[in-house]
Amino acid sequence: MLSIIQQAKSFGNKTAILSDGKAFTYEALLEGSKQFAGVLLSGADDLKEARVAFMVNPGFDYVKVQWAVWQAGGIAVPLCLTHPLPSLEYVLEDTGATVLVLSPQYEAFMQPLIAACNVRVLVLGQEGQAGDSVTLPVIDKGRRAMILYTSGTTNKPKGVVTTHHNLEAQISTLVSCWKWTKSDHTLCVLPLHHVHGIINVVSCSLWSGAICQFIEEFSPEKIFGLFSEGKINVFMAVPTIYYKLITYWESLLPEKQQALTLRMMTFRLMVCGSAALPVSVMDKWRHISGHTLLERYGMTEIGMAVSNPYEGERKAGYIGMPLPGVSVKLVNENYAEVPAGEPGEIIVKGANVFKEYWNKPEATAKEFTADGWFKTGDVAVKEDGYYRILGRNSVDIIKSGGYKISALEIEEELRKHDLIADCAVVGIPSDEWGELIVSAIVPKDKIEDVQAINTWLRERMASYKTPRKYLVVDALPRNAMGKVTKNDVKKLFES
Repeated sequence: MLSIIQQAKSFGNKTAILSDGKAFTYEALLEGSKQFAGVLLSGADDLKEARVAFMVNPGFDYVKVQWAVWQAGGIAVPLCLTHPLPSLEYVLEDTGATVLVLSPQYEAFMQPLIAACNVRVLVLGQEGQAGDSVTLPVIDKGRRAMILYTSGTTNKPKGVVTTHHNLEAQISTLVSCWKWTKSDHTLCVLPLHHVHGIINVVSCSLWSGAICQFIEEFSPEKIFGLFSEGKINVFMAVPTIYYKLITYWESLLPEKQQALTLRMMTFRLMVCGSAALPVSVMDKWRHISGHTLLERYGMTEIGMAVSNPYEGERKAGYIGMPLPGVSVKLVNENYAEVPAGEPGEIIVKGANVFKEYWNKPEATAKEFTADGWFKTGDVAVKEDGYYRILGRNSVDIIKSGGYKISALEIEEELRKHDLIADCAVVGIPSDEWGELIVSAIVPKDKIEDVQAINTWLRERMASYKTPRKYLVVDALPRNAMGKVTKNDVKKLFES
């Protein structure tokens, strides 16, 4: 039996999830996921790693579907709720998903893809019953469990495949290191097609017997309102969210600020990750909450690998030290370990590291060294035992709002616009976003309304991937080989 399911059996009638104004127990979650696993199996003995894509709202239904896929022997493929149809179509086609599970409100939106893709569609609330007796297959932990999509250095996102063994290593390590217990109560404000929300918040809390609460949409007022109730004691977010919470807190009257500060000081743990945390944001949050945020480092391919300590000094500007069971080295371009104090690329090995990129053996092989270390592409230096991120090997990867985004993918879409001859997309430093996505554009003809380009682009890509600023230029800076020099493009935005 999968460990997260086995763990849940010991918590019985304890509340597991708060969502949609209702409380759901661990017992209800186990029964609901088992019944839905029966629906997915539909008389079969085992899904045998069939891909099950699901576009389901955060909350009880999301976890029920995810656990059902795992118990039925399938591979979970969570879809982003805000992606445009072309992005969703790519995931469905790339994974070869045979089943698509939807919350009712997405049925009409997904109809064009339903008609085009050969998938069995299950709309929650309309899926029927599996019957009284559901027999579940025995799942080997080496089986593939989940595919999450991440933008690499190629134009199209790659499907990151993790096994049940990978997921259990990621979850159990964080539960131990961050001292999760069944007394904890956390709030999920993160998207659930991303490892941060799925593993660090939802899976860790439910593994531990804690309460995981969901909100319908992001709202600083709502979040602080829930904080004020005095039940939540663990909170995890990305720098962008902390920035927005700080801005809202600063708009409040002094007595309201003080009340919130006193309440937040009772929290057990506050964590930040998915993007570099500006020291200024960390300092402001410490001022308003009394907490030094625990900053950590991870990515879709490895879960979490490095963390500041739960107990001990949390150093601003540092990602911390390797987690137990995770091996980390800093290496040069030949993948030889660099001397102490010198910068090098982070490479990682451990049970937490993903199995493969879906149907991309060459891309998988390229991202591992000959002796099995995963190449993260991030450059760091080790100082007094703590790692400090310096940047990324590729200027074509932008970390904005907790997402790792391919500049090449955005450029490819922009060049399809009738008025754009060429473009270059880069990330520039931002306290709010980590990096702000910006684009320099060479026009074919005069561009009267730059905002219209962004409106056009948002119909073709997820909004978080679209540039926040545009600069119209006569030509892009290039080197002697004709290649665009991205660092020189960044300088164009400094003025």
